[in-house]
Amino acid sequence: MSRVLASLFLRAAVVLAGTALATFALLWHAPGDPALAIALARYDAVISSEVVDQIRAEAGFDAGFWPAFRAWILPLLLGDFGQSSVTGRDVWPELVTAISYTVPLALAGLLIGLLLSVPLALVATRRPGGWLDRCAVALASIGASIPAYWLGLLLILLFAVQLGWLPAMGARTPAHAVLPALTLGLGVAASLTRILRSGILEARGQPFLPAFRRRGVARRDIERDHVALHAAVPVVTVFGLELAFLLEGAVMVEVIFARPGLGSFLVNAIEARDFPKVQAVVVLAAVLFVTVNLIIDLIYRTLDPRIGDRDA
Repeated sequence: MSRVLASLFLRAAVVLAGTALATFALLWHAPGDPALAIALARYDAVISSEVVDQIRAEAGFDAGFWPAFRAWILPLLLGDFGQSSVTGRDVWPELVTAISYTVPLALAGLLIGLLLSVPLALVATRRPGGWLDRCAVALASIGASIPAYWLGLLLILLFAVQLGWLPAMGARTPAHAVLPALTLGLGVAASLTRILRSGILEARGQPFLPAFRRRGVARRDIERDHVALHAAVPVVTVFGLELAFLLEGAVMVEVIFARPGLGSFLVNAIEARDFPKVQAVVVLAAVLFVTVNLIIDLIYRTLDPRIGDRDA
């Protein structure tokens, strides 16, 4: 087990190192003069060449790629995300404030997805091929094909503009989170419903289940101890990935609904070419994906010990 854990953590370290290098390289070689963009965002006035040169020296743009990368990555390994190139304030407190808006929204979307997908998949698999099953598959397919930004606009038009039941913009009250969470949750429900339905049907087709029925094992016990266990493996994969993608999707949804959070944090940082902020968000997303993958690998081995290191 120790070798497996060491292998998993080594893979995670390689992914994080590659992500950090790729992110820095893409920002470094992005079109335009980043020092000029930072100067405009910082002073919002006519900028002299001396001010641009000063900012270029402060940000380390004139030091070369590898010295600048080392100057950024070494403090990051100690948990220091640096200071904003525009405001000069530490990035970490502002990032934590943005996360405090995004994470509850993502968790609310995940909860909505679970509350919708589990009953829908169970109803659909009671009679495979029946009209309830076909309706569930159709709803899941439609939900999976609708982009989050378009679904969010439709919900705004219906519940905020036409009916006037819910607010569309901001994050002042819990009611402001209903439409964004519903936008995220419907997308999660569509993916989980299809995977959960397929997993249950595949588990019920396992060749050893008739032997349990002939031995008189109750149907409820078979469903709980065997069908649910086999169906859980693919569901864990999708559930973990959905949890990671929810934060990414929440960024887009926050922009649509004009909510504070990682969305506005990232958009404003990109517009201002605020490298430390952009890099902090990307590194945070990479850490999230790697952590979720590690947890999924460990859960695999708990659910099915037959899954080896090469299978996970």
